[in-house]
Amino acid sequence: MVRDELSVLSAFIAVAEERSFTRAAKQLDISTSGLSHAIRRLEEQIGVRLLTRTTRSVSPTEAGEQLLAHLRPALADSRGTLTTLSGLQAKAIGRVRLLCPRLAATTVLAPKLGQFARDYPDVELDITTDDSRVDLVSAGFDAGIQSKLLPINTFRTSQSQDRTSTA
Repeated sequence: MVRDELSVLSAFIAVAEERSFTRAAKQLDISTSGLSHAIRRLEEQIGVRLLTRTTRSVSPTEAGEQLLAHLRPALADSRGTLTTLSGLQAKAIGRVRLLCPRLAATTVLAPKLGQFARDYPDVELDITTDDSRVDLVSAGFDAGIQSKLLPINTFRTSQSQDRTSTA
């Protein structure tokens, strides 16, 4: 069954080009009856007959020809854009904002950055180091590493205090 307006408009193009509900329905993989009802609803919605129907043929009316003239390039452009966009899913591209504690940046991320840059040359990493807890979403980050551990400054202080007390 045809669901939305773009589908109905695509169905109209198929019927007008095939000059047959049966062939268009096969092409669209829907029932002939469902296709016929969808086109009838479209005609009722806009208040203009788009197709002349006889027992042996279907042909666009003058209004149908005008609609076809506008729809063909518009839908072709839309399909081209969708094809281009679907190609983006296979390729990582764009800016990624990361938030992580200083310790994680130096011990976890830093050793991996060179290989990441070679593997994903079209990805721009924007790495912010912050040892405090931050709401990643409201701060505009795409991802982050956060820990309940003490900040790195506190960790260094405790180590130095431990050394002096044991020495």
